[in-house]
Amino acid sequence: MTLLNQIQTVRSRSRQSGSSRITDEQISDLVSKLQDLLPEARLRGNDRVPSSRVLQETCSYIRSLHREVDDLSERLSELLATSDMSTAQAAVIRSLLM
Repeated sequence: MTLLNQIQTVRSRSRQSGSSRITDEQISDLVSKLQDLLPEARLRGNDRVPSSRVLQETCSYIRSLHREVDDLSERLSELLATSDMSTAQAAVIRSLLM
């Protein structure tokens, strides 16, 4: 189950129980799972890190992923613009994009 699905499940349970609040324990569990997804957190091991730091690292990681996607998109556009679309390389690129 993805983190997003887990958050939605927690929210759904909270609504079903008549409470619109997520418990501190649920937040802690979700932050812990989020921390497990971060590359920096894997290097640290099991060290306890404040939730605010996990969220800051998550935002930074998402920004870096966006930059990487933008860079790859630009490189792909340049490659497509300079290559002969009938080559084997172009066929591979097209198959990856489909």
